[in-house]
Amino acid sequence: MSVEISIHKPEDLSTEQLYALLKLRTHVFIVEQRSSYPDLDGLDLVQGTLHLGAWEDGDLLCTVRILDIHGENPHIGRVATKAEARGRGLAGTLMKQAVFMCRPDVQIHLGAQTQLEDWYGKFGFERCGEDFDDDGIMHLPMIRRAATASA
Repeated sequence: MSVEISIHKPEDLSTEQLYALLKLRTHVFIVEQRSSYPDLDGLDLVQGTLHLGAWEDGDLLCTVRILDIHGENPHIGRVATKAEARGRGLAGTLMKQAVFMCRPDVQIHLGAQTQLEDWYGKFGFERCGEDFDDDGIMHLPMIRRAATASA
């Protein structure tokens, strides 16, 4: 079995693919983490959004969403991995791809669960503010600074 990485603009997602990513996020964030929040925030289908996925035999194992991919304030979020697929490096693979896809001359933003601060640090993100409660789960704001031109 091999894992296939997909990158989709909203208009390129099939109904089945959209359903799979919303189902995975619902299971991880709302059911597993017991956080009642509006995952359907109206941003999954807007222009400038990209959805990355790691698929195996038609099963979505991991997903990442990038908002404002070509803009001044890209935001990476909704990083979710199926429980049985954790530990395989899938989220790391998708995070590397997501960072690579953003413009190098802008800061990339994300809101991380506090226990994942060091993990996101591996991708160049650093804390940029105080912890905050996001529907019962503690988070912190993080940024990945814009690449600077070398002299």
